[in-house]
Amino acid sequence: MKINILFSFLITSVMFGCSESNSPSFNVIKNDIRPPAYPLITIDPYTSGWSFTDNLYDSSVKHWTGKDFPLVGAIKVDNEVYRFMGTEDLELDAIAKTSEYGDWTGKYTSDKPSDTWMKNDFDDSKWKEGPAAFGTKENELTAKTQWSSEYIWTRRVVNIEDDLKGKSVYLEYSHDDDAIIYINGIEVVNTGNAAKKNVLIKLPENVVNSLVKGTNIIAGYCYNRVGNGLLDYGLFVEKENTTFFNKTATQKSVDVQATQTHYVFSCGNVDLKVTFTAPLLMDDLKLLSRPINYISYEILSTDNKSHNVQLYLEASSNWALDRAHQESESEGFDNGDMSFLKTGSSTQNILAKQGDDVRIDWGYFYLATEKDKGTTSSIGDGKDLRANFANNVQKGSIEKRISTNEKLAFTRSFGSVNKASGKFLIGYDDLYSIQYFGENLRPYWNADGKKNIMDEFHKAKDEYSNLVSKCYKFDESLMTDATASGGKKYAELCAIAYRQAISAHKLVQAPSNELLFLSKENFSNGSIGTVDITYPSSPLFLYYNVELAKALQNHIYYYSESGKWAKPFAAHDIGTYPLGNGQTYGGDMPVEESGNMIILTRAIAAVEGNADYAKKHWDVLTVWTDYLVEKGLDPENQLCTDDFAGHFAHNTNLSIKAILGVASYGELAGMLGKKDVAEKYTKIAKDMAAEWVKMADDGDHYRLTFDQSGTWSQKYNLVWDKLLKMGIFPPEVAQKEIAYYLTKQNKYGLPLDNRETYTKTDWIIWTATLADDKATFEKFIAPVHLFMNETTDRIPMSDWVFTDSPKQRGFQARSVVGGYFIKMLETKLNEKR
Repeated sequence: MKINILFSFLITSVMFGCSESNSPSFNVIKNDIRPPAYPLITIDPYTSGWSFTDNLYDSSVKHWTGKDFPLVGAIKVDNEVYRFMGTEDLELDAIAKTSEYGDWTGKYTSDKPSDTWMKNDFDDSKWKEGPAAFGTKENELTAKTQWSSEYIWTRRVVNIEDDLKGKSVYLEYSHDDDAIIYINGIEVVNTGNAAKKNVLIKLPENVVNSLVKGTNIIAGYCYNRVGNGLLDYGLFVEKENTTFFNKTATQKSVDVQATQTHYVFSCGNVDLKVTFTAPLLMDDLKLLSRPINYISYEILSTDNKSHNVQLYLEASSNWALDRAHQESESEGFDNGDMSFLKTGSSTQNILAKQGDDVRIDWGYFYLATEKDKGTTSSIGDGKDLRANFANNVQKGSIEKRISTNEKLAFTRSFGSVNKASGKFLIGYDDLYSIQYFGENLRPYWNADGKKNIMDEFHKAKDEYSNLVSKCYKFDESLMTDATASGGKKYAELCAIAYRQAISAHKLVQAPSNELLFLSKENFSNGSIGTVDITYPSSPLFLYYNVELAKALQNHIYYYSESGKWAKPFAAHDIGTYPLGNGQTYGGDMPVEESGNMIILTRAIAAVEGNADYAKKHWDVLTVWTDYLVEKGLDPENQLCTDDFAGHFAHNTNLSIKAILGVASYGELAGMLGKKDVAEKYTKIAKDMAAEWVKMADDGDHYRLTFDQSGTWSQKYNLVWDKLLKMGIFPPEVAQKEIAYYLTKQNKYGLPLDNRETYTKTDWIIWTATLADDKATFEKFIAPVHLFMNETTDRIPMSDWVFTDSPKQRGFQARSVVGGYFIKMLETKLNEKR
């Protein structure tokens, strides 16, 4: 099988072996997984573009939140136009705007109404009235009417002036968690246990026919299971659009590697290969921080004849805006031997926004390419630009424009050719990236403020061939090494996790000159630098560059050591992205975050072979460890990293983390020559572990909580005892758990515990790593691989999913998938020994 895969890939490489060496002949193992979404542009949490569909041309390119970040690509072959990327804009007129685009008020109640509450003639005169959206304090940036109860029922009056019969009408809605929405008494949405924002659905004909001139009712219900709550909805009608790129290419293949996504299309008598490259190579931090990706192309005649070929690439001002209808300023210009198209918001309020479902609207987006006589640059209305390309009109304006919904496009004419190749560069200069305890920090590539984005683009152009070769080599090594550690399916999961994990961070330099690699809690609450995001994501960075693993922790150490955080345990976060001015999360996780920090500091020492990093932070490590000694064995009622499951006491898995935190401190003390301290804390940890075994035992497995027999949970925290060879827990603890877990797996994976059918995919891989043999490990990996391959939720990978259906429970695009690399980290640590 492997031979066939390699042969197929090598044939493709030879077929597209063009002058710029876009396809070096490395033996990269093809990735056969169909990921939930395909990474295209992955720079940071803001500049992020994904394809949510199997074919690149089936939908608009989107930001990981689901907002449209349009990129449109078309090729003209012998005057026939084929669209290979994106879609032409779906233009909508608002019948009833959501709260993001306009104000609306509705009636609401938290007391269960009668069964006819959704009907048009229901009397809601006794209900309260308030502005939308409706939500909890965690969604305060979106929610204008707060509700703290589990349930809410809402009604909205919509007055319609026109006859909508025969038209395409859409409902847009956001919800957290379970939502049911009715239009004129007809159920149109029933989400079940889920949470999503800005979902757009086309209404069926019977619902459209129910919409009458005059008064209509949208009624919405929401059940807030835990944490955040949100409900918002509105109606839109499609404009009569004129499109020019109706014919699509035929997508022949797609392959997602760690740093590149490769597409091959058939376009009449030519084949087109398009590759999206993000050179996120962790051995070069300036390169990792450089905010520029590549879109390269190779064109090859399939009939050995020459054909007249033109290429069109269009981007939208949305890439530089939080909301699509914000005003932007756009322009085109030449700089040296490159042509640029540039756009940014008119307001340029730097670091003025924070939150989860928020995009950047300061700084500038760039689309660039080499200057070429056959290349035309244009800025304007998308329909006009596409019409010019379709109708062979070689003209375009690049004068500065201030408008909304601007499009920026390059058209490249090759003349009559049988092969051609080239590239476009796409990048973002955010000017300032992070506010860190009151000080605005520039991105790492320009930490001293002496660099400029034009020079970075020229470097990126000049280094292209070398970097692409390095990317192919890296992709090959990742697939090979991951396959050796955990099998082909494991390697495929790691490949699709790589760019997602890295680009959910921003690399900056603190005023102290320390590196800060700050995560954003994508679609979980928007926190910045969260410790229990760092903990699961750390294996990727421990494996590839330990300096980044330190950079995931430096801000938390500073927070405590500066006195800004005075509690005797580690903080949860330092703010809400991109403002890192102090913890904003509503609840502490004292045992969780302290254990995370100490264990990861021990892991850094294992990778480096010394405890210098721990020595630097010894005083605060001692405070946190003593807290765990006092509070960690039988944790009080508190949150752990699985906070979506709510508070609960006597958590056995959390207790393991505390015990291994104490053990890690003891081992670090030993590495620093503190013999008495090492012996003291190692003994404490072993005594705690012995007590844990007695308290948690439930026959053929160990309990979810010490006080509840007949319960179970994944003990994924045990993995560090194995990886770091600490010998704190008897080995039979892990093996008894593994045997039990194999009896509890569902089609799509092992549930997190006995309470729900949902799971965390990163924890499954940690749990699987407890297995002593590769075959058993792969038994846990196969269902996760199956879920990613079959999920109906087409979004950047979710780590919180159901195990009995191919559905996302929540979260998406989070960095925690870096935790998938823990099996590779085990291999690395074993090799070091």
